[in-house]
Amino acid sequence: MGLKQVHLHVKGRVQGVYFRASTQREAKRLGLCGWVKNRPDGGVEVLAEGEEDGLKELIAWAQKGPSAARVERVDVRWRGFQGDFSDFRIVE
Repeated sequence: MGLKQVHLHVKGRVQGVYFRASTQREAKRLGLCGWVKNRPDGGVEVLAEGEEDGLKELIAWAQKGPSAARVERVDVRWRGFQGDFSDFRIVE
């Protein structure tokens, strides 16, 4: 499938429910690199790189999130692989 990058904007009740920590754990499990952060609008933003199959799994996971989350919508933008990251971090 090849290496790609995906940018997600997750909307709903996704702050204060361990969404970032859960996203980091899931991304690492899938062998992805990048970051996750809270947005001022109450959403969560994710930038992830890696194998396309792993990115698709992360998108599917983000559409549900951890059990306490209530995801309303996930905006997905695919991009070309950049290779900018060596791990997956929570950005404050």
